[in-house]
This record gives sequence, C-alpha cells and structure tokens, in this order.
Amino acid sequence: MEKAKAVSSYFGSMTFDQKVMRKKLPKEVFLALQKTIEAGNSLSEEIAGAVAHGMKEWAMENGATHYTHWFQPMTGATAEKHDAFLTMDKDGSPIERFSGGQLIQGEPDASSFPSGGMRTTFEARGYTAWDPTSPAFLMKGGKGLTLCIPTVFISYHGEALDEKTPLLRSMDAVSRSAIKLLNILGVEGVSRVNTYAGAEQEYFLVDKKFYSMRPDLVMSGRTLLGAMPPKGQQLEDHYFGSIPNRVLEFMQEVEEELYLLGIPAKTRHNEVAPHQFEIAPIFERANIAADHNLLVMEIMRRVAEKKGFALLMHEKPFAGINGSGKHNNWSIGTAEGINLLEPGDTPESNIQFLVFLVAVLKGVYKRGDVLRASIASIGNDHRLGANEAPPAVVTVFLGELLEKVLDAIESGKVDFATEKQVLNLGLAHLPILNKDYTDRNRTSPFAFTGNKFEFRAVGSSQPIAIPNMALNTLMAEAISELAGEIQAKIDAGADRDAAILEVLREEIKATRAVRYQGDNYSDDLQMAASDRGLPNLKNTPQAMRVLTVQSTRDMFNDFCVLSPEELDARLNTRLERYVKGIDIEVRTLQLMLKTFVIPNVSEYQGEIADSFNALVDASERIGVGSKALKSQGDHLKGLAESLSELIDLTAELDAVIARLEELGEGFDAADYCADVVLPTMERVRSVADRLEFMVDRSKWALPTYSEMLFEH
Repeated sequence: MEKAKAVSSYFGSMTFDQKVMRKKLPKEVFLALQKTIEAGNSLSEEIAGAVAHGMKEWAMENGATHYTHWFQPMTGATAEKHDAFLTMDKDGSPIERFSGGQLIQGEPDASSFPSGGMRTTFEARGYTAWDPTSPAFLMKGGKGLTLCIPTVFISYHGEALDEKTPLLRSMDAVSRSAIKLLNILGVEGVSRVNTYAGAEQEYFLVDKKFYSMRPDLVMSGRTLLGAMPPKGQQLEDHYFGSIPNRVLEFMQEVEEELYLLGIPAKTRHNEVAPHQFEIAPIFERANIAADHNLLVMEIMRRVAEKKGFALLMHEKPFAGINGSGKHNNWSIGTAEGINLLEPGDTPESNIQFLVFLVAVLKGVYKRGDVLRASIASIGNDHRLGANEAPPAVVTVFLGELLEKVLDAIESGKVDFATEKQVLNLGLAHLPILNKDYTDRNRTSPFAFTGNKFEFRAVGSSQPIAIPNMALNTLMAEAISELAGEIQAKIDAGADRDAAILEVLREEIKATRAVRYQGDNYSDDLQMAASDRGLPNLKNTPQAMRVLTVQSTRDMFNDFCVLSPEELDARLNTRLERYVKGIDIEVRTLQLMLKTFVIPNVSEYQGEIADSFNALVDASERIGVGSKALKSQGDHLKGLAESLSELIDLTAELDAVIARLEELGEGFDAADYCADVVLPTMERVRSVADRLEFMVDRSKWALPTYSEMLFEH
C-alpha cells in the first residue's frame, strides 16, 4: 500500500493563501492586502492590479485556464460564471490577461437570480465584488482547474442579492458593539472582535442505482413514500460504528479534496441512522466557515457521484428515522486571540465572560423567534421536534455549574466559588480525567459546550451564512443594550464594578425563562414554553412572520445588516421557495401514485383475484373449506379496500393541487401548504405504505427502505 502523505505537506496548496501571496506579491502589495483583510482598509486600483497579476500567474502555473467570481445568491447554493484568461492583443495575438478591475468586479445577469421583488425581470444588471477576506482557490472540474474568487453579489442600486453580504455586515455590527462594551469593562486596545463558526455536517449516502429509481429523491431530496423496515435505528448500532470500506473511501477522497482547498476537516463518523454520516471542521472566522461549508457540500456531491453514491442533504430524507442537521458551533473573540466565551478556571469571577454570556442569554431570549426564522425550511419543519432534533422552541442550556453561578449572582451571593472537577476511574493504570464545566444536552437547540455555543437546530441543507447572520445581529443588539445599561449606571454615579454586577443581576433575572436544562424532546418543554411565554413556531410560514414585525425590522436596519427592502426580499424569497418546494413534492407524489403505486397494486390485486377465483372453482374438487376461502377472501378484500382508499385520496390530492395553483406564493399559499397540502400528503402516504407491506416485492417498482438503508 502506498504511504499516505502528511496532510500538512499539501494543505491549502490549491488556495491563494498568505504563503502564496508572500511569494507572488511585492512586499508593499502583500502588506496592503493584509491590512484590507485584517482591518478593512480599502485597496487602491494599483494594488488590486498587482494582486490580480500574482493571482493569475499562480493559477496558470497550476493549470487554470479560466476564472470565476464565486458567490452565494438567495438560492441556497453557489453560483459561478467562467471567463477565460485568454484575450486578444491589439495586433490580434492571443494573450492571457487578468486585470485588477476584473478581480474586483464582475457582472453576472442579476435577473435570473432571486431578488424577492427588489428587481424586475428586465432589470438585469448586477455586480459581484471581490471579498479579499476569503481566499481565492482552484476548483477541479471536468479536465481542468478554475480560479474561484469569493465575492459578494449586489444589485445595480447596491442592494444585497446574496447571503454573504449580510453576514459580513453582521460581523461588523458585532465588532462595533463588542469593542464598545469591552471599553466600558476596561479592556482597551482591541482592534476587532470576530465571530467564529464550525458547522458539523450530517448527510446520508444511498446507492445511485436506488436513488435514480426514486422520483421523490430525485425531485425533492426526500422519500414521499416508503414503509419502515423491521430494523431501523432502534438498536443504535450504527452510531460511531465501523465505517464501511466503500463509504470510508468516499470520506478519504472528500477529505483530500478539502485539504487541498485549505478546509480543515477534522472529524468523520457514522451517525445514528442507517447510512447516515457526519463530517466536522475546525473553527474558522464565520464568513470563511460559511464559504467552506458550501464547498464541503459541493465536493461531497461530486465525490459521491464518482463513487456511485447519491448524497442526500435533505433534513428528513427518510420518515421514521433520524434526519440530518448542521450543528452550528459559534463563538466570539478578539482579533488578538481572546475568546470572550472562555470561562476560565473560575467563571464566577471572570466578569468579561459573564457579561458576554449574559449577552447571549439576552439576545436569544429577546430574539428567539428570529433565530427560529433563520433556520425555517420545508425540510427542517419535518425534522424539528422529532426524536433526534431540537424542538421549534428556542431555549438555552448552560449546564449545572453555570446555572449555579448565575443563580448565586442573582441572589447576591458573590462569594460563591467553583472548584476544578475531575473524574477518578479508580484504576491505577488509567489517568484522572478533567471534567468539563457542562455536560452535553443533545436535545437543546442552543447549548453552551465549554467555550462556545452549539446552535443545533440548523438544517443540513442550509447555508450557514443565514443563521450566523441572524445570530450575529441579535448579539450586536444585546451587547449594545448591555453596554448602554452599564454606562447609564456609571453616568448616574455608580462604581463601574457595582454597575456591571447590578446589570448582570437584572439581566440574569430577566432572561431566566430562556434557560432550560431538561429534556427538550419532552412534553414538559412544550408546557414550559407556554408558561414562560416563549415562541413556539411550528412551521415555516409561522416562523417567517417575525420578519414582518417592526422591532425585528428595526434591529436589522439599525445595525446596518439588512434594509427594510432587503429584509422583504428575503421574506418573499423564502416563502416562494417554501411554496414551490411543496408544489414540486406534491406533484411528484401525484406522479408516483399514478404511474407506480396504483398500477403496481392493481396488477398484484388482479393476480390475487385470479388465484382466488381459481381456488373457489376448485374448492369442491380439492376439499377446501369455507374457513380457508374466507381467509383468502379477506386478504383480497383488504387489498381492494386499501387500493380504493388510495385512489380516492389521489383524487383528493388532485383537488388540493388545483387549489394551490390559485393561491400564488405569499402567506396564503404557504399557510395552505402547511395546513392542507402536507397533511393530505401524509394521509396518502399512510395508505401507500400500508399497501407496500401487502404487495409482492417483485411487483413493487420502487426501491424500499430496506434496500436503500442496508445495502452498501
């Protein structure tokens, strides 16, 4: 076997990173670019031209012939338009050229991307603008390489048409608010505060041959029909189990591609459901983490195709077993390297930590509905509240020790002291283990996990730019309000430490309702949410209405993240995608019923009827008794009645589709989808799945759950 190369020897070799820039750029150009990346300084056209030349030379040395501005429109995916470096010189000679202007700005057709009503179809002009904080990279494809330049995407009048621009704005908003608060706390000299993210990505792999035979998987990403096999995940033997060789080869190739792009994939393992897996990265700045997560999904799709798999990113591709999430680990820290959510050995005396911890509680308590809206989607509506996912209620888990710390501060017991906790296993040859301050609560949608928060409710198919933008914005607001409260008490004559402690005590008491340490899957949580006045937004239309609330609109506008027009665009786009997505699902179900299930069952019913009639004719000759005839007649009757019920429900489904066509794409259509279309689809499914167990497998044309989930 060929010895594997050390990852460090080729990590980032397809990325225009600092090491390459030092080599390819003049010193003054390199330093100017670093100031742009670290401090947000503007770049002159002359500097941009030098960067473009160095970037082109590096890309061509590696075999690239084209470049593209790589951006994130409001489609949930990425977009790119490739242009060749090749151009014609004045004398007609071919030459490779890439200017500073081409690096900084591109012009894709904006009319074909979602604008949510900000642009009409004939207003086609839009711009991509280089984001120098995210490194350019070379992407393999076809027989060559393409230089991909991360960019933002804006309209002719400057409105954000993408997911990245609001994310970058929200990071700036957090930084401004946090620096102000740190100054009040006596921490000076902080140049910038960054938010960091790491997205644990869950996914399913199924054999491509089964995938291509399932119109529902191809069209909607989830199974609209399918009965549970006798074995699902009830033995929990797949979780952290031995990874099948074919899957391991897929994972290894994915990781190699990611390492070449400088994406720090760290962990791989089997997840709970059969044929479900996870990949997790090392933390990065939130905007780079968002770029990298989209690349992870893209590369996994390509490698899966190559390996004969279909990659399923839908949040609930199989009914009855765990769906897939994207646990978004989030933290906040200074550019100088201080994690503001690091409790240290004595969290009760770490005022800086406590203030930012309380800011999180304040933000989530006040804007839990905004967080819920940020992760609302068709797929996540199926997943949230099921046995493997957090509920639609957003609560915060802190753990026993931090709960005691906050309770002590609230009650005025400032002499409370914690002790370092250890686990002694009582075996001489095993070491004593350090015990974390908090246990893990995998039922919590927003849990503190040592020095960061894990936002577990994010959907597996979703770009993390959206929830991180929402989280950053509500944090910017909460931090700003805390700073104002503390400063007001200082201005009124209070000692700074006393002012901080008094504000902490007030906010700990005010936000107690959002802290929940129990089982979020239980009915107790639902009752607690009602008692505490926490929003419980069950579906996407309910969740998205928060974007019409004036205080929500003011928050995004006041912190310069989304203008009212940009917020409306996202509301309209999300509703449109919800309605169109369910429209695709229900029409696919209609197709499957009429061209697969009903014909399959009818054919089998005919064979059973022929067999039964033959038995009746021969019963007297061979001595078959009435009891045997009744049993077989009852079987045929049950089959016929279930088929008739399915045919009637299919007609009802036809009427539901016709009504949906009349409603357009706004809240009326979205509510109808949630309240009528999806429940009708579930009733259809229950009958079809019952029939699957009654029909000869050789007559059932659709691959079953048993095949898709247990055949590697």
